[in-house]
Amino acid sequence: MRRGDRTVLICDCGGTMDIDGRKLAKACGGTGDEVFTALCRREIGRFVDALGGDGPLDVGCIQESPVFAEVAEDHDAGGRVGFFNIRETAGWSDEGAGALPKMAALIAEAALPVPASRALTLTSEGTCLVYGSGQTVLDAARRLSDALSVTCMMLDADDALPPTSVDFPIVTGRIRQATGRFGAFEVTVDRFAERTPFVRNGFGFERPVDGARSECDVIVDLSGEPTLFPAPEKRDGYLRADPRDPASVLTVLLEASTLVGEFEKPIYVNVDQGLCAHSRNRKTGCTRCLDLCPAGAIAPDGDAVAVDPALCGGCGLCAGACPTSAITYAYPDVQSVHQRIMTLAAAYRDAGGRAPRLLVHDDKAGTRLIEAAARYGRGLPADAIPMAVNEVGQVGHDILLGALAQGFQEVVLLTDPQRPDDYAGLAAQIAVTEAILTGLGDAGGRVRVLDTGDPEALSESLFGSRPATILPTATFVPLGRKKAITRLAAKGLAAALGASVEAVPLPEGAPYGRVAVDTGGCTLCLACVSACPAGALQDNPDRPQLLFQEDACVQCGLCATTCPEKVITLEPRYALADSALSAQLLFEDEPYACISCGKEFGTKRSIEAIVSRLSGKHWMFATGDRANLIRMCEDCRVQVQFQSTDNPMAGPPRRVPRTTADYERAREEGRELDDE
Repeated sequence: MRRGDRTVLICDCGGTMDIDGRKLAKACGGTGDEVFTALCRREIGRFVDALGGDGPLDVGCIQESPVFAEVAEDHDAGGRVGFFNIRETAGWSDEGAGALPKMAALIAEAALPVPASRALTLTSEGTCLVYGSGQTVLDAARRLSDALSVTCMMLDADDALPPTSVDFPIVTGRIRQATGRFGAFEVTVDRFAERTPFVRNGFGFERPVDGARSECDVIVDLSGEPTLFPAPEKRDGYLRADPRDPASVLTVLLEASTLVGEFEKPIYVNVDQGLCAHSRNRKTGCTRCLDLCPAGAIAPDGDAVAVDPALCGGCGLCAGACPTSAITYAYPDVQSVHQRIMTLAAAYRDAGGRAPRLLVHDDKAGTRLIEAAARYGRGLPADAIPMAVNEVGQVGHDILLGALAQGFQEVVLLTDPQRPDDYAGLAAQIAVTEAILTGLGDAGGRVRVLDTGDPEALSESLFGSRPATILPTATFVPLGRKKAITRLAAKGLAAALGASVEAVPLPEGAPYGRVAVDTGGCTLCLACVSACPAGALQDNPDRPQLLFQEDACVQCGLCATTCPEKVITLEPRYALADSALSAQLLFEDEPYACISCGKEFGTKRSIEAIVSRLSGKHWMFATGDRANLIRMCEDCRVQVQFQSTDNPMAGPPRRVPRTTADYERAREEGRELDDE
């Protein structure tokens, strides 16, 4: 098949899929009708022939991709070949005969360019701490000592047999604290002691000390005690196994033996601290990412937050929850995810499909589960289009709402029950999405989490549950940051549904809303304006006014925390009216004129509030005349203070300067000059 400048090779895998090549080519907007049966075996020559052509070459097979890649390398064409899966995801299904639109969608997605990603280089010199008890930890250290520079730390040595010769250090102690990352771990140890050789029966150790510190590149934890790090599976270089499970211990030792040299770790998120709404003026605002990060990779950094890429495990919860796009997912970037969703939906519709559903899964456990469901069960329904991402936790409400606006009737998030911490933020993102949908008049219930590791349960859930109503497709292109994409999707859905609402209520903690100001107590001090990190609250340089742009508000609460009068409250909601895009007047006051010169220098409420709080109550403003200083501008106030007889800064009169003429006149008059 030819699609533009691309060659697409389709194989029915030994006749196990029913594929009409002519119809599939037409559905894909391509030409040709050939479908292979054994492309990876007896028809491999046809693959070699295709390598002689121009342009990219896409092969509809993942299982045998190593075979095709090796042949392509032999013909110096490895960089032109890509692979996609239509077997487990579409053809191997109880509804495989009707999966042609889904195949067309997956073929179109495969043609999208793969975005480049950044990586961090981590270096390990091979210093390894093996930590545990008894003979288990001693045997593990011995096995690793040929590959790594090992130190064996024993919690106890009761059942351990001392080796005849020792080629690695053996110490005892209990790790109180462990910090750092792969290549740069640091541990603090209590009851630390080195081994003494002068013991006949068993192990002997020197006098123990507390607070000993050491560094290493790799930690192998066989203690069976609580983990030394949060989210241990995300901490590269920290390998943990149950000491009672020999197979698990062996797996960990094999992995540890390879951790020497330089390694590239993906940089999962991008951070723009200029957009962060974490804090201002030492007052805390948004903490969504800090509350969600299971790996402890995010920490406050002044008014913003910083993400340590060496600790980041890539769950994406921070990017999904960040209201300002200060943190965005980069593996891949969110724009490419929206592009994939738009391509899948458009290609499915163009191929004659109707009412598709999107199955979002990770490219590890989720992919394996889909393959098992296809091989041993019913597979996926013909309307369920899978889309693999690095982590399901990276999905935010912008992606969910964007997918529904593109025409997907339902979004199913397939999660791994073995990693519940990686999905802690999904409920909030789903709640925002559902609130916007129901506020626009839809029945809702279009986003759900499928938390299972059972392939049969996966199939039964997808085959057994479909939305009862059709959600119309909106017309929009997902461009910009999260806020912009969400607005485009919401406005598109509002138009498609015929909704005329100006705002819909959102759940508490949502990243959209407005601020309500009790104007009866507001003095227009504008402290909230200086504290607002998103520029939602603004002032007017020409008039005493407080303005508010609702589209910019992220509901961080810094304005309410900063307000000295405590007259600001937050109202979570999503505004669809165009007025939300521009600054609207919240409150204004009369300018206050100086009682001496008439210059306008403040607002009536703020000046009178200061007068009421200080007049007669503070020693500097104990009298009416002194209180009037507050009602004067900065220039008049200074002049009156220095002219006042009770000026606290006044000193004795200056000495009158004397000249020679003064002294001569005094002698002629027969008198002496005094010191006045």
